[in-house]
Amino acid sequence: MGTTRSAAAVEFWRPQLAGSVVVIGNAPTTLFKLLEILAEGVEPPAVILGFPVGFVGAAESKELLVKQCRETVPFLTLSGRRGGSAMAAAAVNAIAKYAEN
Repeated sequence: MGTTRSAAAVEFWRPQLAGSVVVIGNAPTTLFKLLEILAEGVEPPAVILGFPVGFVGAAESKELLVKQCRETVPFLTLSGRRGGSAMAAAAVNAIAKYAEN
């Protein structure tokens, strides 16, 4: 496919994407691919928690998330290069705890 394993895996999400909760904690290419698929008109998830981390593509992928999904898909992200799996897990745990109350 000429891409990263993370981005290639997103192709397998297509049938389950509608109404799902998508959490991305590391690979910016995963978020870029998700946004590409959504731009094609695939039914969107219920929410996107996008926290890719790193120097290459992380900030840009999150900027695109904000730009592309601002009025269409609820999302939570952090601007800049910071993020990661711990941040993504913390967001999931906070939402789950809130939902329990």
